[in-house]
Amino acid sequence: MTDVLITAGELAEFLKHEPCVIIDTRNPEAYGAGHLPGAVNVHEIFTYLATSTPEGIHELKTKFADAFGAAGLSGKETAVIYEQSMNSGFGQSCRGYYLLTMLGYPKVKVLHGGYDAWAAAGLPVTQEVPSPVKASFSVLPEAGDILIDAKTMLAAVGKPGIALLDVRDIDEWIGESSSPYGKDFCPRKGRIPGAVWLEWYRMMKPTAEGPRFKSKNEILAECATVGITESTPVYLYCFKGARASNTFLALKNAGVKDVRMYFGSWNEWSRDPALPIEEGLPMEAKLTTKAA
Repeated sequence: MTDVLITAGELAEFLKHEPCVIIDTRNPEAYGAGHLPGAVNVHEIFTYLATSTPEGIHELKTKFADAFGAAGLSGKETAVIYEQSMNSGFGQSCRGYYLLTMLGYPKVKVLHGGYDAWAAAGLPVTQEVPSPVKASFSVLPEAGDILIDAKTMLAAVGKPGIALLDVRDIDEWIGESSSPYGKDFCPRKGRIPGAVWLEWYRMMKPTAEGPRFKSKNEILAECATVGITESTPVYLYCFKGARASNTFLALKNAGVKDVRMYFGSWNEWSRDPALPIEEGLPMEAKLTTKAA
C-alpha cells in the first residue's frame, strides 16, 4: 500500500499538482487561531461517540458521508487530515483516516506531525475560512468490513487466532480509570476478556520535532511482543476509536493484513452489563516451555 503518512514538506509539494481537500480535526478555537490554507474544520471527527447497533452504524456512516461531502470530497480529491501533533489529539487525525477508509474513500493522507510540523517548517498558515463547494460523497458498503460491532467482538472473545488489541492508557487497561474523560465516566472499569495490550504511544517514538510513527519493522517488533504478526487478524479497541485509529494506521502501514476496529470501544462495551469484562491486574500469562 502507499504510505498514508505525508510530511509537511511533501504535502507542500503535493498540493501544487494534486487536487486536495484539507481537513483540520482540531477544536474550532485552535482552527480559528491559524490553520493550513484552504483547510476545512471538522472537529466532530474527534468528538463523535458512536454505538455499534445497526442504527448507530447507519447514523455514523450517514453523518460522516454528509460531513465529508460538505467539506468538498467527491472521490477525485485526496483527503488530507491533520491534528495539532501526533500525540496531542488522541489520534484524532487518524480517526479521520479510519472513518474515510471505512466509508470507502479512495485517497487519504495524514499529515505526519500535524499542524505543528507544518508551522515548524515555516509553511504558510492563515485565519481565512474557506467556503467549500458541497460534493456528492459516495459510500462503498463493502469498505465497512473494517468496522466491527459488539456482537462480533464478543464472538471473538476466547477464540484462538484473533488478537483482541487494547491500546488504551495503562490506568484504563488495569481498571483504575474508565476513560480519558474521567475515572468514572463509564459505569464499569476494566478490559475485554482475553485482550492483549499495546499502549497506543508505542506505535510512535520521540524525535526532535515531536512524536513520529515508528518504522514498519519497529511496529512489527512491538506487535511481536503480544504475539501479533502480519497475518494475525487484529480487532482493535480503545475508548471511542481515536487512539485505536492511530494504531490502525500504524498496523496497516506496517503491512498487517487484517485489521478491524470495534469502534464503539470501551464507551459502549462498559455500558452493557451483559458483556463480560476483566478487572484489576491482568492474570500472569501461563508460560509454556519446550521440553529440552
